[in-house]
Amino acid sequence: MSDTPSDAVPQRPQPRLPAYGGPQQPRPAWPGAPAPPPPPQWVIASRAKAPAVIRARTLWAVLATGILAALLLDGGVGLNLLFVAAPAAVAAALAARAAGRRPRPWTLVWAAAGIALLAVPALRDAGWPASLAIVAALALGSLALHGGRTWPGVLFGSVGVWGEVVSGLAWGLRGLRGRTGGSRDRWWPVVRAAAVAVVLLVVFGALFAGADAAFADLLGNLTPDVSVGDSPLHFLFFVLGLVGALAVARTAASPRRWDLIEVKPGRARSRLEWTLPLVVLAALFALFNAVQLTVLFGGYDKVLAETGQTYAEYARQGFWQLLTVTLLTVLVIALALRWAPRGTDRDRLLVRSVLGAICLLTLVVVASALRRMELYVNAYGLTRLRISVAGMELWLGLVIVLIMAAGILGNRWLPRAIVASAAAGILAFGLASPDGLIADQQVTRYENTGKIDLGYLRGLSADAVPALDRLPEPQRSCALGEIEGGLHDGEAWYATSLGEARARTILADRPLAAGDPCQEAGFVTFRE
Repeated sequence: MSDTPSDAVPQRPQPRLPAYGGPQQPRPAWPGAPAPPPPPQWVIASRAKAPAVIRARTLWAVLATGILAALLLDGGVGLNLLFVAAPAAVAAALAARAAGRRPRPWTLVWAAAGIALLAVPALRDAGWPASLAIVAALALGSLALHGGRTWPGVLFGSVGVWGEVVSGLAWGLRGLRGRTGGSRDRWWPVVRAAAVAVVLLVVFGALFAGADAAFADLLGNLTPDVSVGDSPLHFLFFVLGLVGALAVARTAASPRRWDLIEVKPGRARSRLEWTLPLVVLAALFALFNAVQLTVLFGGYDKVLAETGQTYAEYARQGFWQLLTVTLLTVLVIALALRWAPRGTDRDRLLVRSVLGAICLLTLVVVASALRRMELYVNAYGLTRLRISVAGMELWLGLVIVLIMAAGILGNRWLPRAIVASAAAGILAFGLASPDGLIADQQVTRYENTGKIDLGYLRGLSADAVPALDRLPEPQRSCALGEIEGGLHDGEAWYATSLGEARARTILADRPLAAGDPCQEAGFVTFRE
């Protein structure tokens, strides 16, 4: 007889499934289905540990970031970026401290450099160097959260925070749900206290504003202008600030370990196979540089007479090619190091000698390219594109020098040194006020030659106003007319740059000429 009760439903035997689990062998979606392939090794190596539950102080800092973003970011960029970044940095510090992480020296370096870069929009009105500084500040902030000393650590660490947006939001929601626990007694007192504080501020603030006009003006300048029509925009900035701060805090609590990704060196080549192409390349560099040194030391007239070119044509023809040569040389050096022979001390000496010679010859190419750009600028004036690529060429020359130093001192510090040099270059570029430099060079060129490009100068930012103010009339009013039209008097103080404030002061002290100064200057403008 069966031991099974008569009213029980017979159970069919279940198939025995293979034991899957862990990162190497995920469980299949249905019985009998093949297991999905395991994730790549670099994903497994860099995987972060699950962070602890987010703490209340971190949540308050995240909320403050969202509120400040909603109130301050709708009117442009300036000091408001620093105000929004401050509570986000506090959230990261609190999350890291709760996880037992302590800041290292390079973490402080990246954080300080990021803060310095965020000061560029507060000082300069030009959008292009300010945008570059903001992007660099975000990259350095991400790198400060992750750390990194190897090439994978530096490259992936500078963008790794963007990969934590979804996980950071989920982490914050889990922590908020765990903190409240569905209990009204935990969060309702906080809501009541905040509501009472807002009511008191509004009532007494309105009374004090009605009692004194100076206080009303001060209160109006300090209080952000929030209108009903801009509510969707404010809500969008609130969400962006909240989600961004959660991603930052989540990364600080448990970052991915990008430094654990192993980059295997390439297969070492034989001495002949590796050396011959590079020696031929070095000989070509030496031949080109011999010609360039002749030209640099006074041979322009002879070269131009033989080619029939002007100084400007000679410079324009060669600069872009030489910039490309510099970029390709950095790539060639990286590939050569990957496949270099490294079995003995003689191999390492050979590698240092050959690549060191190429680096030295490349520095002469950099000098030649910059000299050609100088000729080009003297002929046609400085522009945003020309000053940008000249700055790029200078930085590439510095990278070549760092590579040479790494060949002597070792390359463990090279990735961070290159990133630090790029950050310093972007900061110096923004603080130098490119639009101001362009305007100053163009005005000096006009004073010396009488040539000026008013159409280009009219498109510069407010940073160019101090230099353009030196022009005589009617050129001054023509050049400044469009810039003055772009200045907005109603902008909040936290969204106004120092360059814009200085431009307003100059134009208020010396108003533009009436009439049509561009027509008097011989420049025709087209209006709708």
